[in-house]
Amino acid sequence: MKSLRTLTAAAVAALTLGTAASANTIVDIAAGDERFSTLVAAVSAAGLVETLQGPGPFTVYAPVNDAFAALPAGTVDTLLKPENKGDLTNVLLYHVDDRNLPAEAIPAGSNYFKPVLASERLCITKSSAGVSIADGTGETANVIIANIKADNGVIHVIDKVLLPGTRPACH
Repeated sequence: MKSLRTLTAAAVAALTLGTAASANTIVDIAAGDERFSTLVAAVSAAGLVETLQGPGPFTVYAPVNDAFAALPAGTVDTLLKPENKGDLTNVLLYHVDDRNLPAEAIPAGSNYFKPVLASERLCITKSSAGVSIADGTGETANVIIANIKADNGVIHVIDKVLLPGTRPACH
């Protein structure tokens, strides 16, 4: 994984230097938090830094490093290869909504939400137990930290990488 560490260090350095004069964007927050180093490396490799530093608004469902580590062996390294940039971009855009959706704006029950990856849907369920997100694999991510506010939107920290696929059942 030396290549991922090198890419992560370079991405964090580039993001830090490139945003010194800018506001506290979603990218700034992620780059400043070691729990998101894999996500930062992926966003950089996909060429999405500038987009996610833009005015938004955005809601980002941000997987922690452990969520990426839980993917099958080699998945992250494969996605970070230049020839897989399209697949990486699709996975990342599946984690972004083009609205500002703090947890209190998510309706109770299960509802379909349209991520920026327009061909896909997420099923977000809000209950007294918290907020969970079903993806295209039928698996569910849990929001473990909600409402990290940025100048251009909000971050909800999740415990699983969301993967596109078939439309999830939304009971």
